[in-house]
Amino acid sequence: MRRMGDVLAGIHATWAFESDAVVIRFERGIRTPKLFQALRERRIPHEALASVTLAPGKRGTVVLHAEPRAGADPLMEAAAGQLKEGCDPYRLVLPADRETLAEYYRDELSSALAPDAALPAEGYLVAAPRGPQSFKAYDGKASFDGTSEVVFRWSWTGASSEKWKAGDQSFPIRELSGVEWRSPDVLDGYLRLVPRGGHESRPAQPDRDPASVVFGLGYGTVHESLPFAAAVLAAIRGSSPRVPALPGAAAPHDPAGVAERIRHLGELHEAGLVTDEEFSAKKAELLAEL
Repeated sequence: MRRMGDVLAGIHATWAFESDAVVIRFERGIRTPKLFQALRERRIPHEALASVTLAPGKRGTVVLHAEPRAGADPLMEAAAGQLKEGCDPYRLVLPADRETLAEYYRDELSSALAPDAALPAEGYLVAAPRGPQSFKAYDGKASFDGTSEVVFRWSWTGASSEKWKAGDQSFPIRELSGVEWRSPDVLDGYLRLVPRGGHESRPAQPDRDPASVVFGLGYGTVHESLPFAAAVLAAIRGSSPRVPALPGAAAPHDPAGVAERIRHLGELHEAGLVTDEEFSAKKAELLAEL
């Protein structure tokens, strides 16, 4: 990459190129998506990226897009593909007259990708938003101290009778296994905490589940709910004993699980997404678990 300090200014964001990362700084203007304003700034290590592309945009623009690796960014994991194109924090929209400069940075970033960029990351490589966080939902306020506990306090105007009967809720991070986030851009958006052990005895509807807060379309500061979910996910991951690197991963000494991971790796290899060297090295690593 070029020397530290080089920047590429686009619409709603500026990318600063460092020797080992891209620092994305989002504008806070009235036309900037609220999610970007909540994120403010993100540092994306090169090892967290899977690919970099440049394509024509709308109305005389081009779009530089850095695709994150699967499992590298808790924000994108929490979003689970629900973000609209205009709210994708990995897209930089530029005037068409900057296409040549954008091509240069595309090539520079592409050359800096990790050798295993096509493989899912074995853990989060992008930091989640830090520090205490909170947001106001339709039926309550969600707060996270940044390390150990999530608290839901119900609103007397919006909470269901089931939530009032249950009372305000406190969830130690060590007792959670995940977070479900459904975009506030839809009518039934919510944030739901998943306890270790699953959903067996939980209400199906989030408005009746004391482990959920519901958003209400266009209500409150719910654009802050996704960074909130990402921070909680990162804290959960930090308290978990191990995170699998590939879908279907299993504990060591599980032959069926290892075979499934090798099969998945073979599919990536056949598709040309993994080189011969990467395939051989990772296969040997998986076989060593047996």
